[in-house]
Amino acid sequence: MLLKSLICEDFVNYMKPSMFIGCHSCTFKCDKLSGRQVCQNGALANAPNIEVSIDKLVEKYLNNQYTESVVFGGLEPFDDIEHVIEFISKLREKGNTDDVIIYTGYTENEINEVFSNYVEELKRQKNIIIKYGRFIPDNTSRFDEVLGVNLHSSNQYAKRIS
Repeated sequence: MLLKSLICEDFVNYMKPSMFIGCHSCTFKCDKLSGRQVCQNGALANAPNIEVSIDKLVEKYLNNQYTESVVFGGLEPFDDIEHVIEFISKLREKGNTDDVIIYTGYTENEINEVFSNYVEELKRQKNIIIKYGRFIPDNTSRFDEVLGVNLHSSNQYAKRIS
């Protein structure tokens, strides 16, 4: 699996200690929508790719005594959703049912239209949360009850789908 970032113990993106997996690609829809460069992960796009096997990622997560969740984030996890689902499936095969959070810049409607077959597969897994919505510059932030963190734009929200 290609990554841009791997943080074994992250305390920023979810209310529980998480392994943060930074996905490797994005269409930069937030920039396109606003007509300017606004992506908070823009620098990440220029970082070198990191290649890690999914089995090694699962093993690394399971062997960390501190983490209680996994967060897939920037760039765009749904642009590599098949690998995200493969990771979740292998994690569940090991008996782990910790929360898995997918941060996406897509809206809920876009996800349900474009990725509907993957959403159905995710719903069959346990404890999946999706954070929806593009970053909109100069928008007010809001506290998200599901994630337990502040999101940068009021249009962004998280939903537990399973």
